[in-house]
Amino acid sequence: MVNMAPAFFALFAGMVRIAIPITYGALACTVCEKGGIINIGVEGMMLAGSFGGVLGSYLSGNPWVGLLFSILFGMFFALIHGVLTIRFHTGHIISGLGINLLASGLTTLWLASIWGNSGKSDAVASLGTVNIPLIGDLPVLGRMISGYSPFLYVLLLICLLLWILFNKTVLGLRIRVVGENPYVADSVGVRVAGIQYFCVLLCGAIAGMGGAYLSIGDIGLFARDMVAGRGYIAMAVTIFGGWTPLGALGGSLLFGLAQGLQFRIQHIAPSQLIQMLPYILTIVVLLLVKNRRKGPAFSGRHFDRSEE
Repeated sequence: MVNMAPAFFALFAGMVRIAIPITYGALACTVCEKGGIINIGVEGMMLAGSFGGVLGSYLSGNPWVGLLFSILFGMFFALIHGVLTIRFHTGHIISGLGINLLASGLTTLWLASIWGNSGKSDAVASLGTVNIPLIGDLPVLGRMISGYSPFLYVLLLICLLLWILFNKTVLGLRIRVVGENPYVADSVGVRVAGIQYFCVLLCGAIAGMGGAYLSIGDIGLFARDMVAGRGYIAMAVTIFGGWTPLGALGGSLLFGLAQGLQFRIQHIAPSQLIQMLPYILTIVVLLLVKNRRKGPAFSGRHFDRSEE
């Protein structure tokens, strides 16, 4: 009798590792859109976070300092998006695309300036993996929840904290009201711009951490445009997840499962068809849910008190 356990554990681990950066990106999009700001620039913020993580680790020799750098880099690019959309009423999509192009260009320039190589950086210290005491020794459960990057456990904590924020706090209620109708929020004294800047900056911090996973959480170096479209996939996952933290996690795991299966069935069908599987699944899911789930009503629009 064939033992399927090793294949199952390998598939599960692959699913989780693929889902981690996409979940960070989807949570970032969720936070931003809850406040009424569409953030197609999450791809660029993740890329900036990837570079910031490597730079911080390179300068200090400590990957935790790199994580701090990744958060700051993500927030910096998020602030640019926030100023353009909130202060100057730039189109959200145009601003987001600009952020992506800016991040791609600047990280390539910085890469060449610091390491003399426009393709990749030198190797730096990474965060490695965490073996949870006692639990990691369990035969089944230990193999499923232990031995992953610290980014996974931070991610689960962020999911929980965001769920509490949106559902159990006054600030979360204000964020949701701003995303649905900022004029109502403004009429009861809520500072709409302040709430939106908070959402954008929090989005940038989370996206930066997601990008850092790809560099200092995984391979220990930065490669040009290494996010490779995960930010755009994260936007699709946000829609699939119904603009909720738990939905973002579930949608990312589904995509991770599809991509994990891709690696294991590539000998069954033409490789081009197998490589399309995760993206086909994403499109199908979006088609199924597009008429059932609606995002924040004011998302992508500009708040102007003079129009009230």
